[in-house]
Amino acid sequence: MSKPVVTRFAPSPTGFLHIGGARTALFNWLYARGRGGKFLLRIEDTDRERSTPKATAAILQGMEWLGLDHDGEVISQFEGAARHAEVAHQLLAEGKAYKCFATQDEIAAFREQAKAEGQSTLYRSPWRDVDSADHPDAPFVIRIKAPQRGVTTIEDQVQGDVTIRNDQLDDMILLRSDGTPVYMLAVVVDDHDMNVTHVIRGDDHLNNAARQMTIYQAMGWDVPVWAHIPLIHGADGKKLSKRHGALGAQEYQAMGYPAAGMRNYLTRLGWSHGDDEFFTDAQALDWFDLDGIGKSPARFDTKKLENLSGQHIAVSDDAALRHEIQGYLAAASHPSLTDAQSVNLEKAMYCLKDRAKTFPNLLEKAEFVLASRPIQPDQKAAKALASVSDGILGELTPQLQNVSWSRDQLEELLNNFAEAHDTKFGKLAGPLRAALAGRAVTPSVFDMMSILGRDETMARLNDAVG
Repeated sequence: MSKPVVTRFAPSPTGFLHIGGARTALFNWLYARGRGGKFLLRIEDTDRERSTPKATAAILQGMEWLGLDHDGEVISQFEGAARHAEVAHQLLAEGKAYKCFATQDEIAAFREQAKAEGQSTLYRSPWRDVDSADHPDAPFVIRIKAPQRGVTTIEDQVQGDVTIRNDQLDDMILLRSDGTPVYMLAVVVDDHDMNVTHVIRGDDHLNNAARQMTIYQAMGWDVPVWAHIPLIHGADGKKLSKRHGALGAQEYQAMGYPAAGMRNYLTRLGWSHGDDEFFTDAQALDWFDLDGIGKSPARFDTKKLENLSGQHIAVSDDAALRHEIQGYLAAASHPSLTDAQSVNLEKAMYCLKDRAKTFPNLLEKAEFVLASRPIQPDQKAAKALASVSDGILGELTPQLQNVSWSRDQLEELLNNFAEAHDTKFGKLAGPLRAALAGRAVTPSVFDMMSILGRDETMARLNDAVG
C-alpha cells in the first residue's frame, strides 16, 4: 500500500510571500489536497539575523488570502536545532561523518592555490580518515562522508533524470564549529521527520538535491519524490524582479485581484491541462499532476491575469464577492464599506460583475450605490448634465412618480419620453447617469433606477435639476 501524500511549503521569513513562492505553495497544496493527502507549512527561520516575525506574519497572511490552508501547526525549523544536531552526531558515531579541524584560512589557502594551478577548488578535507586518537583539542566542524566514486541520479518528475558525478560533490558540513546545524541538514531531517513524500520546489534547489541525498542515504531514509519547477520570469524573459512590478502576493490583493483568479492564473503559470485556461478550484484539484509542469520558465503576463480575474468575478457568488471586496479594501488601506453600502453593493452585484476585471473596476461601476446625496458629478458627468436642459429632467420626474417601478416599465417610460422629445434615448442616458451616479460610465440607467428605488432616484434627479 502506498504512503499517503505529504507535501510541504518551506519559505524563509525574510520578507513578503513572493509570487514565485506563492505558486510553489499552490502546487504543493493542489498536489496534496487533490490526493487526500497533507499539506504542511514549515518556516525556515534558521537565519536569525534576517528572519523576522513580521515576515512570517506576511507569509501567513498571503497564504490565507490565497486560500492555501495547511495541516497542523506551523513548524519552526530553528526550534528543531537539537534534533538536527542529534542526526549529525549519529552519523559521526556510525563513521558516516567525521570531525574536520581545518581552519577557514587553510581552506581559503587551498582554494587559492588550486585556482592558481587550474585545479578543482572542491575542498577535500585531510581529516576524512584520520583516527580519532590523532585528533587535536581544537574547534571542528562535522562533515558527511560523501561518496567519491560513481554517480548520483536525481529522479526528478519535472526535469527528468539528472545525473551528477560523485567526484563533483564535497563532504558537506553538517554542524558548524559552534555546534549549530547547517540549513542543508535541517531541511533533510525536517522533511524526514514530517513524513514528506514529495518535495515540490523551485529548480534553483536542484543542485541541493544531490547533496541532500547523501544524508538520506547515509541515514537509510527513503528519498522523497523530487519535482523541481522552473522559476517565473517577467514578460522580457528575465527572472522576475522588482523592475517587473509587484512581487508579493499581498500586493496583488491590494490591487484588487480576486483570490480565485490569482489561484487559476498561478496554477496555469508553468502547468497546463490541454488548452484549458479558465478553471475552478475543483477542476484544478482534480486535474493537477506533476507531469503537466513544463521545463521552461513561465512568463508572468498581467493581461492574462486580468482576463482570468474578470472571468472569476463574473461567476462568483455575490455574498462571497462582497466579503472579498471588504478584504481588498483593508489590504489597500481604503475605508471599509458601511453596513448599508455593503448591502446595496450585494443587491447591485448582478449588473456590476460581468465586465469588471478587478475590484477597483467593479467599485467604480458601483459608485451609484456607494455614494450618498448630494451626488458630486465628475468633470465628464457634469458636462453631460449641462447638455440637457433642466426642463427635460424636471419634466421627467412627475412621470416617474406614477410608473410601476420595474425595469421593464422604466425602460418603456424612458424610451417613450425620449421619443416624445424627438431625441434618442442615448442623449437622455448621459444626463441620467450623471444625475444618478455622478459618472459617465455606469451600469444601465434602468438597472440603477430599479436598484436605487423610486424615492432615491427622484431625489437624485431633483438635486441635479436644482
